Amino acid sequence: MNADPVAFFRSVASSHERCCWLDGGGAREWSGRRSLVGWLAPEDVSLTYDAAARLVTRHANGRAEVVGDDPFVVLEAELAAGSPTDQWFGYFGYACRPDLPASYGSGLPDAVWMRPSQVRLFDHEVLGHFTRFSGTAEAQKFRDTRSTGYPWDAPSTYATAFQQVQEQLHAGNSYEVNLTYRMATQSDLDPVTAYLRLRELNPAPYAGFVQHDVPGARAWLLSSSPERYALVGADRTLETKPIKGTTPRGATVAEDEELRRQLASDPKTRAENLMIVDLLRNDLSMVCEPGTVEVPTLMDVESYESVHQLVSTVRGRLRPEVTTVQALRALFPAGSMTGAPKLRTMQVIEDVEETPRGPYAGAFGWISADGRADLGVVIRSLMTAGDGRYLLGTGGGITVRSDVDGEWAESHWKAERLLAALASWSGDDDG
Repeated sequence: MNADPVAFFRSVASSHERCCWLDGGGAREWSGRRSLVGWLAPEDVSLTYDAAARLVTRHANGRAEVVGDDPFVVLEAELAAGSPTDQWFGYFGYACRPDLPASYGSGLPDAVWMRPSQVRLFDHEVLGHFTRFSGTAEAQKFRDTRSTGYPWDAPSTYATAFQQVQEQLHAGNSYEVNLTYRMATQSDLDPVTAYLRLRELNPAPYAGFVQHDVPGARAWLLSSSPERYALVGADRTLETKPIKGTTPRGATVAEDEELRRQLASDPKTRAENLMIVDLLRNDLSMVCEPGTVEVPTLMDVESYESVHQLVSTVRGRLRPEVTTVQALRALFPAGSMTGAPKLRTMQVIEDVEETPRGPYAGAFGWISADGRADLGVVIRSLMTAGDGRYLLGTGGGITVRSDVDGEWAESHWKAERLLAALASWSGDDDG
């Protein structure tokens, strides 16, 4: 459809308490050329999950009913009971597997899934600006590190957590830990306006918006994620694209190419990426047919508005008895957001991180009753309960070769576009 998707999205969000926009089509060659706006009528069903209480709640017609204690199990039951053409849209937060260690209590639902009865698709062209050089500020700070040290000194809370992680690494309890933290900021921007600014500043293949404005379960997720969590195709091929390794874009073509080359060849970064690839090969082997798990792309550099990323692809074919939701649960949470080995490293994360991750580090996208699905990892995203307080998570993989100030600086590069989207604004708001 050729109508303006932005104007249409504004109209839908202003008139429907529950809606979504999957907006990332065309950001990469592999991400498609369609975006989707969906909205729910009062009688349509949505699900939310509270990890602290371990309760899944079903919302419809203004009523809320507790229907289970595992959001994956409840969502699968809803898919089985509905129409073969049903599609669900939403997110699983980091603490959505009750059998795995994770802190909870972010103030937002740990999962939101919605089944809209109304969906509108928009076709669009692949936009050329996804490869332009706009990382000047980030690149300047990166250059400064070579002559004057890192532009930010790690605060004591982060330095303490970093040291605790190093102790676990040296003790052999983990090979790599994804150490993250949360930032909170106040903004007078409403979530719709904030998202429209974010999509201009940081376009990404898993850009999208979730609005669940329901009393007791309010959540807005504003995603600009570049990372694929899982794609399940009609042929039951399962694919994930973990990201490990980030560097800012250069201010010139020459500098940009040099930063790209350094990322691709850095031994520490390559080791981080390889460890996560091995973890995901193991995860996929638990649900895929023997002999089908492969790594068609190892450590390719993908370039975005503000950063280069080192990305690998792991792929396999699901076993006949494994459903899509079961496969998504088996992979959850994304290995790139935990470290390796997954269970022991999640225990380390629970001990050292000061705040719960909430939706951050989970998975966001769509799941269809016909078995297809496409979800991104919840990174480079803003979250709010609609009260003017926005949360974001950031961080990175820590190995024995990591430097505390360097890791802290990288976490800021990843967060800058999110904070810029919420900065004070005057004049016409065009992003």
